[in-house]
Amino acid sequence: MLELFAEVDLILAPATPVRAPRLGQKTLEWEGQSLPLRPNLGLYTQPVSFIGLPVAAVPLWPDDGLPVGVQIIAAPWREDLALRAARVLERQGVARL
Repeated sequence: MLELFAEVDLILAPATPVRAPRLGQKTLEWEGQSLPLRPNLGLYTQPVSFIGLPVAAVPLWPDDGLPVGVQIIAAPWREDLALRAARVLERQGVARL
């Protein structure tokens, strides 16, 4: 991963395999399977967290449905870049609560 950051400043990646779940939802449908929600929702964030890279997770609203979680991944000690990118997405109205 460190070699990748020699060429890029940030990586934009999905944070979850599905859109945000509804309140009280216990399972998720993914690739034709019904899976328990809680252990599988962070499937894409776990490897990044494991290697210790700074991440800002933001909800993107591509349409009128529930949001899609995106992670903005930065090089070690460059939290400032991830947070700055999240702020830009917020200012543009793409990321919001």
